[in-house]
Amino acid sequence: MKAQKQFRHQRRALDGVLLLDKPQGITSNAALQTARRLLNAAKAGHTGTLDPMATGLLPLTFGEATKFSQMLLDADKEYEATVRLGIETDTGDAEGRPLAEAPVSVAEDDVRTALGRLTGEIEQIPPMYSALKRDGKPLYEYARAGIEVELTPRRVTIHALELLEFVGETFRIRVACSKGTYIRTLAIDLGRILGCGAHLSALRRTRIGPFAAGSGTVTLAELEAVPADDRESLLAPADALVSHLPEVMLSALQAAGLLQGRALVYDGSERGLVRVYGDGRFLGLGELGDDCRLLPKRLVATGTAAPQS
Repeated sequence: MKAQKQFRHQRRALDGVLLLDKPQGITSNAALQTARRLLNAAKAGHTGTLDPMATGLLPLTFGEATKFSQMLLDADKEYEATVRLGIETDTGDAEGRPLAEAPVSVAEDDVRTALGRLTGEIEQIPPMYSALKRDGKPLYEYARAGIEVELTPRRVTIHALELLEFVGETFRIRVACSKGTYIRTLAIDLGRILGCGAHLSALRRTRIGPFAAGSGTVTLAELEAVPADDRESLLAPADALVSHLPEVMLSALQAAGLLQGRALVYDGSERGLVRVYGDGRFLGLGELGDDCRLLPKRLVATGTAAPQS
């Protein structure tokens, strides 16, 4: 019997950022793998997960853009969240098991007062049903096993809490917050302040760093509907992730030196982390010190550097 040859599917090396509008009901990793398959991409990553229940902006990175994912992991974010009063659940959201129920006697002014108490720098206890790790294991594994784990409060910043709608036992809010904020915990804390308990019943991420939902975003269905050869055109360039940083332009000779790992003398007003361009292309990130020395920080794989003269 002749041995059959196994051929591995060859994926493409492509670089860029897909501003995905994640649907409800799938994990962020499932969304990532679907987009990766549709783009036939060799390397892919995401910039911070959304729970399966949540929808909205989930930037996906491909190829060299994955090197800059941390920029969005550290970025401020905005959400629209719906909070259901009267029921607290073990997960803090609608997918959890009810732990306690209480009658609701809450006015709109009560909600506004509670939102004010949670605006600014606050401490949050992370939810047990989260991917945050303790001794190398995600907290949700302890929770599913019924193991109690003592959790340390974390300081986060709530830049704004705006009441968008209030209807009986449900209200909808806009949340602008720092990295590391758990909106489920926010819903729990609001319910406790209001004295009746609460959980998160819906969540949509509307902004992360410089990116907003609805501005260049695509759904998985829209991505699939585009002809395969045209899908790459939906990607933003890799440097879109670092567009907030100062720009430094180098000559071809300077670019060659930086790509070889050498520090350069650069006479400019910028200091700190900068995005670097040279010879008509994005080279990556550099760091400019007070001594005007530009050091390579995180470079993209650009092939052969421009030759030195």
